[in-house]
Amino acid sequence: MSRSIRKILRGKVISAKMKKTRVVLWEGLKRHPFYSKVMRTRKKLYVDDPQESSKVGDMVEVMETRPMSKLKRWRLLKILQEMK
Repeated sequence: MSRSIRKILRGKVISAKMKKTRVVLWEGLKRHPFYSKVMRTRKKLYVDDPQESSKVGDMVEVMETRPMSKLKRWRLLKILQEMK
C-alpha cells in the first residue's frame, strides 16, 4: 500500500515569531472557471521548522504533511535561498 503523492510548494518566509513554526507566503496563478481570466492567488502556510533554521525573507520549499496542530499542515523541506 502506497501513500498519495504529497504537494511540494515554494514560498517566502514572512514571519518567524513562533517557536518551531514559520509562516510562508505562497503565490500562484489560477484561472477563473467561468471568465477564464488568470488571477494571482496568495496563501499563508503555517510550516513546521523544528531546528528553527529559516529566517524572515528566505525562499523555502515545503511539503504537505499530516495535521500537527490547528493550523500547521506543512513541513520545511529545504531552504532554497537565504536572506543576507
